[in-house]
Amino acid sequence: MQNRKNNTLLMLIGLLLAVVGANAQVPKGMVKGSIKDAATGETVIGASVSLVGTTYGTISDQQGSFLLSGIQSGQYVLQVSYIGYATIRVEDVAVKDGAETVLDISLEASGELMDEVVVTTTRRRGSDIALLAEQKKASLVIQRIGAQELSRVGVSDASAAVAKMSGISKEEGGTQVYIRGLGDRYVTTSFNGLPLPSNDPELKNIALDLFSTDIIEFVAVDKLYNSKMFGDFGGGNIDIYSKNYSGNGMLEVSVSTTLNTNAVSRADNFLLLPGGSKWGFDEYSIPQNPLSGFHFTNSANPVSRSPYPADVRLLGGKSFNVGSEGRLNFFGTASFGNGFEYREGINRDVSAQGARIRWAEQERFGYKTNTTGLFNVGYLLNPTHKFSYNFLFVNSSDQWNDNYDGYFRDITEGGTGLRRLGSYAQNRLFVNQLLGTHQLSDRIEVDWGVSANSVSYAMPDRVQNTLRLIDGQGYVNTNNADTDNNRFNQRLDEKEYAVNLNGSYKLGHGDQPQGILRVGYQGRIKKRDFESIQFNFDITDRMSIVDPNNLDAFYNQEGFESGRFSIGSFFGESPQTYQGEQQIHAGFASLEYDLTDRLTSVVGVRYEFIRQHVEWITQFDPGNSNRLTKSPFLPSLNLKYELNEKQNLRLGASKTYTLPQFKERAPFVYDDGTVPRQGNPYVYPSDNYNLDLKWELFPSSSELVSLAAFGKYIQNPINEINVAATANDISYVNIGEVGTVMGVELELKKDILRWDRDRNLFSAGLNVAYMNTDQKIDLEKVQRETAFDVRPTHTRSSFAGASDLLVNADLTYSKRWHQDGNVMATVAYSYFSDKIYALGNEQKGNLVDHGVGTLDFIVRSKISRRIGVDLLVRNILDPEYRRVQENASGHVPVFTYKKGRFFTLGLNYQF
Repeated sequence: MQNRKNNTLLMLIGLLLAVVGANAQVPKGMVKGSIKDAATGETVIGASVSLVGTTYGTISDQQGSFLLSGIQSGQYVLQVSYIGYATIRVEDVAVKDGAETVLDISLEASGELMDEVVVTTTRRRGSDIALLAEQKKASLVIQRIGAQELSRVGVSDASAAVAKMSGISKEEGGTQVYIRGLGDRYVTTSFNGLPLPSNDPELKNIALDLFSTDIIEFVAVDKLYNSKMFGDFGGGNIDIYSKNYSGNGMLEVSVSTTLNTNAVSRADNFLLLPGGSKWGFDEYSIPQNPLSGFHFTNSANPVSRSPYPADVRLLGGKSFNVGSEGRLNFFGTASFGNGFEYREGINRDVSAQGARIRWAEQERFGYKTNTTGLFNVGYLLNPTHKFSYNFLFVNSSDQWNDNYDGYFRDITEGGTGLRRLGSYAQNRLFVNQLLGTHQLSDRIEVDWGVSANSVSYAMPDRVQNTLRLIDGQGYVNTNNADTDNNRFNQRLDEKEYAVNLNGSYKLGHGDQPQGILRVGYQGRIKKRDFESIQFNFDITDRMSIVDPNNLDAFYNQEGFESGRFSIGSFFGESPQTYQGEQQIHAGFASLEYDLTDRLTSVVGVRYEFIRQHVEWITQFDPGNSNRLTKSPFLPSLNLKYELNEKQNLRLGASKTYTLPQFKERAPFVYDDGTVPRQGNPYVYPSDNYNLDLKWELFPSSSELVSLAAFGKYIQNPINEINVAATANDISYVNIGEVGTVMGVELELKKDILRWDRDRNLFSAGLNVAYMNTDQKIDLEKVQRETAFDVRPTHTRSSFAGASDLLVNADLTYSKRWHQDGNVMATVAYSYFSDKIYALGNEQKGNLVDHGVGTLDFIVRSKISRRIGVDLLVRNILDPEYRRVQENASGHVPVFTYKKGRFFTLGLNYQF
């Protein structure tokens, strides 16, 4: 209720600002127009437009349009500049009272980049040229993918976006992202520079697929550490920058549909379990007195849906002058999208000798929704003081129905078993951010940001049923363990508050400072509440024939009263819970200094005070807690040497750490329906030492060649492992003394061919990463530091989830046929090599996911100034995803499926 009040208050503030803007002074005269790339005809977003010698200025909006209003009549000089383009001046621009002066500007790409471009985390530029220009001039190593490239390669969310960057892969069928072979625990996520809470009880980071590309200006990935970042850093930090607006007004509507060939093939019988709404909003709660009667309201009977989805998006913005220097900018976008997927294949579990434990055919029916709303207000008080407020709301849902048909040891012999597992999960995210930048003098600048975010995650009613086929008769309900038939509920609420305060002072004399001293404070407070409860059905009537598609006829109040089944729970009617609180307070300082005219150094130090507290109530422990404290001192060094005007050589070195998560330090058993996981109160942080060397070449403003080598030395790495003492549950331990990561990355962006005065262009992109990860499993260390008796098959392995080889390649053709019309076609290919899914245990081999290559085709066309048409064909090759258990006696396929092809047709219209 308090969150709703806070959000309502913030919306009222936004409406008040709108009223202020609407009552701003009436402009005397105005200059407006559009800005485009002279070669491609594409709009240039974020170009700086000003009247020389005055305070009038703005930047171009999402359509490349600009508006300067409230101008006294007279003759002016208009200047337009943008990173990577030659600055131009338009002389003798005449302005008259009550009249509009309209200008259309074309910018030419420049080999020389603007001298004033420096590294900041507040720049928001979505074009390839702008991002490359910032990468070249940056004192720190940065890697970004912007709105222009996101559109070109046809990705739909932030997780797919970062997977297109070098050295980064995405977990298939999940939400984790691996940066340089390091997964969730080694990655951090932020939004406009401020941290985000997690939406998953099993993960540290929020799911990136919650962030659709509708709201993204660019995504930045920092692979090298610097002192302005929180020290819980291993693989990298992912920072999502949202769109904003400054212009004379725009409104865009787009609609699309995406068909999955697998789902459409089952259109006559696409079966989902009820319990989640078609729109992704659900308010289901645990029934009263669940052990004294069958009071569950959700049905266990599957229902058929038509697998034909639709996506709708509305985007708009408006700006107003406020006083003689001020400007108020509004931007908002709202969207809803859904999608259907179907897959089928094998799902098996075997012993080290290949004996069957589970040997089944699996089919999955899936349905997802995503509702997103972004609201941004930017207020320019004057050229030296800027404020902005961001509000983001995301509601997503994931509904699935899994059917396993075959052999289950000790339950259904002879391949006569049927297990159905269906669920519905919902995420709801609120983000509130207030940011400011203040130029106090020519030398002193201060920027700050505060955020209050919350996430609610619910899996309100996961349903599992196990049946056995009797020849010539039909199915009967059965169970071997209490958990074979159950209903499960879990909920997570996480709130996070953060503050950033940074000040910088320019050293030296003249217009070109010799160095910049930065100091600051960062604070972060995170609170999590988690609970789960499972109700098990002990079947006593195992002879009555049941219809698998009408299990409500068996599981009901009458069946409970007649004794067909009983209801039990591990912990009675009370849920198991844990609560966690984490506080991090940090002070940092860095000095960026030009040692020579070619060599720049950034030396940073950071001190953090960390306190993490977890308390729990579980079936193993009726109530206890533990506390972790750490006070790390974290140095960092980054060097940049300009070999010439087009080449850089960079070196980075740093010390960081990796914290265990709340659920990893609570002895709390969490069961996702397949594998139980238990916390370990003895797990402790790792220390990381990072080293990078990188060479960059920028042949032109739109081209790049880079080669990087990196290494990481991780002391006391944390890992998941099977613990034999708890019936092969998975837990978390400091698995050895040392883990290492080494690798190289190659990235290319090249304009292959231009003709017809640059109206036609062929360009290509390629990034390749090769990595080696290694860790030694120290059994004595684990047994000495914990109560676990681990029995891994191997004593050495690579990191789980880490592919040795990652490849992304694309080829693009773009053509401009008139001023407002163009077409862009891209073929994109991605590949990841084999990677370990889980380590072997008790002589069972490692589970290994085989490498897969995917091919996509994207066409985006601008028919006129107002109308655009998109066509995307994804997963053209439709490869088989294949997981193998690598036993000593022979490899056994245990999990296979195909995703099917995806066809998207979209239409957008600008008013």
